[in-house]
Amino acid sequence: MTAETLNLDEIRRLSDTELVATAISGRTDSFETLVSRYQRPITSYVFRIVGDYDAALDVSQEVFIKLYNSMEKYCPDYRFSTWLYKIAHNAAIDHIRRRPKNEESLEVENSVGDSSPRFSSNVCSPERDRERSEWRRGIDDAISRLPVSYRELIELRHAKELSYDEIAEITSLPLGTVKNRLFRAREMMRVELIERGINGI
Repeated sequence: MTAETLNLDEIRRLSDTELVATAISGRTDSFETLVSRYQRPITSYVFRIVGDYDAALDVSQEVFIKLYNSMEKYCPDYRFSTWLYKIAHNAAIDHIRRRPKNEESLEVENSVGDSSPRFSSNVCSPERDRERSEWRRGIDDAISRLPVSYRELIELRHAKELSYDEIAEITSLPLGTVKNRLFRAREMMRVELIERGINGI
């Protein structure tokens, strides 16, 4: 079966690597499927770096334009998601560098659902739900106060669940630096959360 004969349902079941190959061969619905799979997580990731939701939407659009124009450079020996997050990392950092030095980043609380920590969906009580909501806001606020370089690593490790090696590949940081910065970021968050009286997370 060739790429030309695949129907849309078959396209949607393809792996990322297969979608790249069929997109290169001319199937626009393959590229659209990649965008559909990754648009929300990439926007969430970029938002954590740039701190502004509207800017995150613009940068994410730029990421997928870059992806479209560079798909032939993708090497199937590596995970597609790692390669895509590296493109997003570079685009987000470029955006920050282009901003005026005195521009304050706008931290938008809970604007992107994927960036929030996961909690059990078990139904408890209104009091427990309020407590969880406070935890979520506290964690999001603690993350937003981290330096950009730390905030990005927390997002990649805990929201995107990437390995240390994948994070090092995306950010072009030595593995030891990734581990060290993640340790510092978690410690900074722990101290702030304790100061806020948020425990038991």
